[in-house]
Amino acid sequence: MHVLQSVTILVALIIGVVQCDVSHVLGGIIVQEEISTIPPPPKPYAFSYAAGRHPGHVDRTHSEVSDGSGTVKGSFSYVDPRNQVRTVEYIADAHGFYPRLSHLQKSPQQTEAVERASQKHFALYAKIAAEHANPHYQHVEASLPRDTVAVSKAKDRHFTLYEKIAQDHARIAAEREAERLAFEATSEVTLLH
Repeated sequence: MHVLQSVTILVALIIGVVQCDVSHVLGGIIVQEEISTIPPPPKPYAFSYAAGRHPGHVDRTHSEVSDGSGTVKGSFSYVDPRNQVRTVEYIADAHGFYPRLSHLQKSPQQTEAVERASQKHFALYAKIAAEHANPHYQHVEASLPRDTVAVSKAKDRHFTLYEKIAQDHARIAAEREAERLAFEATSEVTLLH
């Protein structure tokens, strides 16, 4: 019991010393640490890596070089969902970040079919724009599509089958309700006293 009391007193004394005010010992001088928020000057560096989802497979790379004066140049590449390699080259300096996308530099090959489709599209666009620019233009509501003979027959078969199934379900529900009522009428109700 004496040991436990001694340990308790010792812990209380240690806590008291830790929490006590010692400014009178320092002669009233308040000591403060200065925290510098000025970032250190940039240092030159360079790195590069290649990675993949499984061993021996590379599907992304990244390399970057800093000249030590705050300008960073680099590039990264990746394989997109269409299995195309996409590369982004960039420069970052005090004025901003400037990416250049390699896949936007190259335009797709314009085939004759693409050219005809493009011309048709722009002609239709110009026609619609001219119609809408006309102050007397009246928009005509599109009519609903008409059913073909085959669609009309299929709808009729569907509705006939639906009505038959609905009648069967109503009959079955009525039979089950009658059975439930008959069971309740013939069952003895026992009250517990």
